[in-house]
This record gives sequence, C-alpha cells and structure tokens, in this order.
Amino acid sequence: MGVKERKERDRQEMRETILQSAHQLFVDKGFDDVSIRNIAEAIEYSPATIYLYFKDKNEIFYALHGEAFKRFNEFMGVLATIKDPFKRLIKMGELYMEFTFKFPQYYDIMFIMQAPMDCDKNSEEWKEGESAHCQLENVVKECQGHNYFKNKDYKTLSFLIWSTMHGMCSLALRDRLKIYEEAERSKMIDKSFKMFKQILSDL
Repeated sequence: MGVKERKERDRQEMRETILQSAHQLFVDKGFDDVSIRNIAEAIEYSPATIYLYFKDKNEIFYALHGEAFKRFNEFMGVLATIKDPFKRLIKMGELYMEFTFKFPQYYDIMFIMQAPMDCDKNSEEWKEGESAHCQLENVVKECQGHNYFKNKDYKTLSFLIWSTMHGMCSLALRDRLKIYEEAERSKMIDKSFKMFKQILSDL
C-alpha cells in the first residue's frame, strides 16, 4: 500500500470513528445536548480534528442519517424479487418492522431523534431518504394499476401507510406499550398489522 492509499485509509477510519462516537452520543444524550467538544472528547482528539472532517454538528447528523437510510434501502432490496405490487407492499411493511427492531439505533436517527431537518430534500444529504420514500409511493401507484386503491391520492395514502407503520414501531421501540400486559405487547403489534393489511386490501 502506497503513502497516498494509506493516508486515505486513515482518513476514512477517522471519519468512521467520529461518526460512531457522535451516533452513540446523540442516542444517549440527544442531538441538542451534544457538542463538537463532546464528540472530540469521546475519541480523545481536539475539536479542531473534528472540523477537518465535518463543518459542524449538523453535517455529522446528515452523514449518519444518510448512512442509516442506505442500510434501510439495502435491507429492502429483497422486494425487487416480488412481482405482485400488493404483496410487495405488504412485505415492505413486514421488513419495515423487522428493520426497526433489528436496528433500533438506525431507526431512531432516521425517524425519532429531534435533530436538524433544514437540508433541502433534493440534496445529496437526503438522497437515500428520498429514495426510500419514493419506493413506497411508487409501489402504491403500481398497486393502483392492479385495481387497488381506486380513486385514492397515492401521496396521501403513502403517508397514511408510513405514519401507521411508524406509529406502531415507534410506540414499541420507545417502550410505550406498558398499558398492555407484557405478554400481550408483541401480539398486539402482530394483530394490528394483520388488521391494517386487511384494511388496505379493502380500500
């Protein structure tokens, strides 16, 4: 390995170290209560080192947000093998829940954590997130071509589907289901999803 390649490798490793430390701090303390100095202290470098890689805390968040959505989109990759659009939509919901509970740290930074959202949706920072949302809207439109959801606005219906799935997942993820007995909680989610599938099939 040459000097140039080694320097690039070291740079990528440092960038990843910064992102990992920032992610953990954001999860533990919340975005607003984390400073560049906190991140620097966590990796035992000076704040000046952080600024060599990111211009501010917002840019760090955008990088983490993009990486989380990239993993999400990769996780959804199996959908491409499902030809029937309604079955694909249902599988999308199943995978959404699976991703949430398998990778809660990513879901949290994607949809729950209070953080800056002042980046234009068409910019590189939000490219992966936009791709995920377009995938949902596209499959809903495709379902309409197969006689589902007649006379329904696809954008509104896509939002309804997303917000319903997000509601179930975030309530479970943030431990807000204690109104139910412990043994009932997972069953409640399963039964609710089955009911939601039936509602969608009847639209």
